[in-house]
Amino acid sequence: MRPLREALASYRRHPLLCGLSIGAVGLSLVILGMFGLVAYNMGEAIGDVERRVEVVGYLLDDASPEQIRVARRELAALPAVEEVRYVSKDEALANARRDLVEFSNVYGDLRVNPLPASLHLRLREGFRTPEAVSEIAGDLEAYPFIEEARFGEEWVERLFALRRLAAGTAALVGGGFGLVAVLLVGTAVRTAILARGEEIEIMQIVGAREGYIQRPFLLEGAITGLTGGLIALGVTRLAYTLVRTRFDGLGSLAWLPERWVIAGVLAASILGLLAAVHSVHREVGRAYGPW
Repeated sequence: MRPLREALASYRRHPLLCGLSIGAVGLSLVILGMFGLVAYNMGEAIGDVERRVEVVGYLLDDASPEQIRVARRELAALPAVEEVRYVSKDEALANARRDLVEFSNVYGDLRVNPLPASLHLRLREGFRTPEAVSEIAGDLEAYPFIEEARFGEEWVERLFALRRLAAGTAALVGGGFGLVAVLLVGTAVRTAILARGEEIEIMQIVGAREGYIQRPFLLEGAITGLTGGLIALGVTRLAYTLVRTRFDGLGSLAWLPERWVIAGVLAASILGLLAAVHSVHREVGRAYGPW
């Protein structure tokens, strides 16, 4: 308990210095938190589009119900397929009348339904790459009663390229922000410890052991990182709420997953601890060196 009491006492003895350290840590992590929020929502938006990727097989008019039933069962058993949905000719016409309003008069005057029945295959996550989708389309076209299988090859390729570009950009920019945050946290904690070098020297003069001296400073570094992380979390949440309130069209803007939040706050505390380990070890080692 002594290290905790000493760590908390230092905040009372040096409120301005500790406040500046916490503020610097919080500011650096706010930037990282904002970037994480944007990157997460971009990933969710792309993922939402990816979930709509389907392979559609158009059936010949002479396809029998038994053939369709067998095909649906076999296709649903494929590892890549999440769902197989059958759309009849009447349902296809009803969908066209609903979705293609500009052609409602044309579809309304039809005596014979020209639209084919179809099988719609929704793919599982991890199987929405151009290669996997193309392979499933080939499996679908192998059935003799399937006239044609479509999946928007060019659109899928562009979507997958966008996913890779977004992932690479997020890794590069996020890594840069993360490095800056680490440097700022380390500098803030080190400054707070080095400013109290005289206090460390006095404890050494009276014969305090190195571990006895270091423990309160290490705990103080962890508390500084944790407090700064919580402040950054609060500011990021406030900014998220304000943006959603100000722009009604962004109602679908998602908050960060709970595991991201917990990991971020813990990482801030660990960074503060590591910065304190480095700084206090150097300061104590320097004082314990040759006089």
